[in-house]
Amino acid sequence: MNVAPPLGQPPGAGAAAQRPAAASQTTEQMRYARWLEWGTRIGLVLLLLSFAVYLSGLLPSHVPRRHLPELWTLPVGEYLRQTGTPGGWGWLALAAHGDVANLLGISVLAGCSLPPLLALVPLYAARGERIYAGLCLAEVGVLLLAASGVIGAGH
Repeated sequence: MNVAPPLGQPPGAGAAAQRPAAASQTTEQMRYARWLEWGTRIGLVLLLLSFAVYLSGLLPSHVPRRHLPELWTLPVGEYLRQTGTPGGWGWLALAAHGDVANLLGISVLAGCSLPPLLALVPLYAARGERIYAGLCLAEVGVLLLAASGVIGAGH
């Protein structure tokens, strides 16, 4: 396959000239990317599986499908009250229900940056880069605090 060079380039400067130079990635970047890739894969698989389980009816639903059209129009607080669904992390108690199980995949996706950050700490610590290790741990702490619901914005 012969590729014509882009305008302004001499003949013979085909596809090879269009490729960017190989970028060198640091060990930290590669470790973070690898861990993040696995976290997103696991989260997506959980989403797909939980959706298939919900559609198949293998697990009972917390809210019957026939009631959903009337409930979808409600404000979230009223929806939670009428369906008996707990707020915050209380949904974990209902994770065995087909319509709630999808929140497991969403939670994995939302938190998939935590393991990669923690995986960087030993690299930084081994090199004596305590500030970077501390920043990773601080970011994990902030993310966990935000997810805990302890700090919340007024709604």
